[in-house]
Amino acid sequence: MSSIENIRNFAIIAHIDHGKSTIADRIIHKCGGLTEREMKAQVLDSMDIERERGITIKAQTVKLKYKSRSGKIYILNIIDTPGHVDFSYEVSRSLYACEGSILIVDSTQGVEAQTLANVYQALDSNHEIIPVLNKIDLPASDLERSNKQIEDVIGIDTKNSIPCSGKTGQGIDEILEKIIEILPSPKGQANDKLKCLLVDSWYDTYLGVVILVRIIDGNLKKGMKIRMMSNNKEYFVEKVGVFTPKAQDTSELNTGEIGFITTGIKELSETKVGDTICDANDPLKEALPGFKPSKPVVFCGLFPVDSSEYQKLKDGLAKLKLNDASFTYEAETSSALGLGFRCGFLGLLHLEIVTERLEREFDINLLTTTPGVVYKVHMNNNEVKNLQNPSNLPDPTFIKFIEEPWIKATIITPDQYLGSIMKLCQNKRGRQTNLSYSGSRAVINYEIPLNEVVFDFNDRLKSMTSGYASFDYEIIGHKEGDLVKMGILVNSEPVDALAMMVHKDFAQTIGREVCEKLKDLIPRHNFMIPVQAAIGGKIIARETIKGFKKDVLTKIHGGGARDRKRKLLDKQKKGKVRSKQFGKVEIPQEAFIGVLKINKEI
Repeated sequence: MSSIENIRNFAIIAHIDHGKSTIADRIIHKCGGLTEREMKAQVLDSMDIERERGITIKAQTVKLKYKSRSGKIYILNIIDTPGHVDFSYEVSRSLYACEGSILIVDSTQGVEAQTLANVYQALDSNHEIIPVLNKIDLPASDLERSNKQIEDVIGIDTKNSIPCSGKTGQGIDEILEKIIEILPSPKGQANDKLKCLLVDSWYDTYLGVVILVRIIDGNLKKGMKIRMMSNNKEYFVEKVGVFTPKAQDTSELNTGEIGFITTGIKELSETKVGDTICDANDPLKEALPGFKPSKPVVFCGLFPVDSSEYQKLKDGLAKLKLNDASFTYEAETSSALGLGFRCGFLGLLHLEIVTERLEREFDINLLTTTPGVVYKVHMNNNEVKNLQNPSNLPDPTFIKFIEEPWIKATIITPDQYLGSIMKLCQNKRGRQTNLSYSGSRAVINYEIPLNEVVFDFNDRLKSMTSGYASFDYEIIGHKEGDLVKMGILVNSEPVDALAMMVHKDFAQTIGREVCEKLKDLIPRHNFMIPVQAAIGGKIIARETIKGFKKDVLTKIHGGGARDRKRKLLDKQKKGKVRSKQFGKVEIPQEAFIGVLKINKEI
């Protein structure tokens, strides 16, 4: 058992691709967590997608022993956190379980938007922060500029900042010594009642639900009877252990330590993240404050291209849900696409990763409908309905007003791109709230409706700034908006999968774009097909797909055949009317994907 003064719990925070996982690799190697043969790049990134994309999706923890220069042995509990805005909930949980943070800034890029968001979360958790300037082995590295940006933009003193290189291992020893010197040890009473925080949980095929815990007071032993304070359910601890980064069984977890337990729970829903765990025989009166629950903000429909794969999709979603509590789904039926599911995600990257995992791990070809957000519909009878699917919007005569979610966006950019970024934000109905400078970099704050950001905002921002601008957002609440439901009619039949909520001012432009795109993508039939965009009963845009026409007059020659020609043309006309009445228009898969891409071109 190690003394609580010799324990250091800390998180590694940074913007995407600033080198968190690489520095974690170097620290693990230095402390002997893995042998040279077991080492690989991104040790803590376990998913294939994480390794391919070079991003961290799930926060990972590791316990290491470090012998300092003074000869003392210290226990280091590291949590490697994700850097993308969609996974900021993972970051907030991780920071709550630690006393300090290592802030990594890429010395070639400087401070970026997500760096700012993560630092503010760490400061909210009263963390001691050690700034680390990574990638000093690159020729573009500029330590003086990066230090100045950290002081100007974040307001942290950089006299203790450490230059290092995750690639070469330079500066890793200094980081480890500073962790011992600057970061505080956990505060907790070893002789008190058991009080521990449920930081994370995931499903293991052999063990059932594995629970990651941080011991605040007391100690947790194998065979102990514990109680979850959120639902008052009691369980026996079957297994206790730590990650080094390999799972290693221990007999107990002591005050200040981070480790895992298994209790034979089979349902992930029984382990609420942020819950307090106590001794069932000596329970606590008050629970820890816990975390705010993560709520999905982007919704879209997932449908199998081949309807026979519906069961495969259903099983795949159930398995993914076991390891990702922030993802939600419910069954949905569409007249155009058949049976599918309405799914909720934390953001567009989350959506992309879940669909990619479904296609890759379960071999399903998927069709995704237009992503949308949750609207609050205020009815005349003062009832408030949450609207996820635009096709379910109640009759407008019963609606008092509709509210849409707004975000506070932070954009950090080189100042030469400032004009085009401001124009983009204004086109997206944004309101500027702040603008400040740090050298040649500008920090802009905008309030923008989430619906305008959800499609393509990040892509367009990156392309207009050659990838130099960074973007981060937080949801600030709902505001009333002049919103309408735009429906698409093909051959006078509404296509529910193409219905979308749009702002009144942009409805005509978007409607025209959708109709033009569908005209190109829907194949011609034997009859004329009108493609219309409508708001309520009013048609705001229309395109016509011309039908194939057989020349019925080819074999008629000579004079006096006028009546015969007229008779044949009338007969053809009646046939066209009949086929239009009973003919079914097949909308190809490309048409739905094409409409998704329209939003990127507007």
